[in-house]
Amino acid sequence: MPAFTHHVFICGNKREPGHTRGCCDPNGSQVLREAFRKELKQAKAGPLVRANQAGCLDQCEHGPVVAIYPQGIWYGRVKPEDVPRIVNRTILAGEVLDDLLIQESCLNNPDCPHRRPAQKDQGKA
Repeated sequence: MPAFTHHVFICGNKREPGHTRGCCDPNGSQVLREAFRKELKQAKAGPLVRANQAGCLDQCEHGPVVAIYPQGIWYGRVKPEDVPRIVNRTILAGEVLDDLLIQESCLNNPDCPHRRPAQKDQGKA
């Protein structure tokens, strides 16, 4: 079988309410994963595109987070209503959606302006 053309990882990390880093799937319902599975099936994306629930992708402040490989596209603040657009425009047409894209300068960067906003605000007081 050929390699996947796209492997979609949907963060399913669950934290207690009010956690400073946020949470990608607060009630553990896997709503985004199910939305991707439904949309991919409807688009007839076939067996070469896979959507999997992932553990923490460590981009919590941008959550809910979706990572698409091998392209290396990271989307943040993804809502179920974004899924058809991601499937049709990114997975099927190859377009990167700038409004959802987590900037490369923010990925795994403890100094990203989106990280630990409460701690940064305390330093300004």
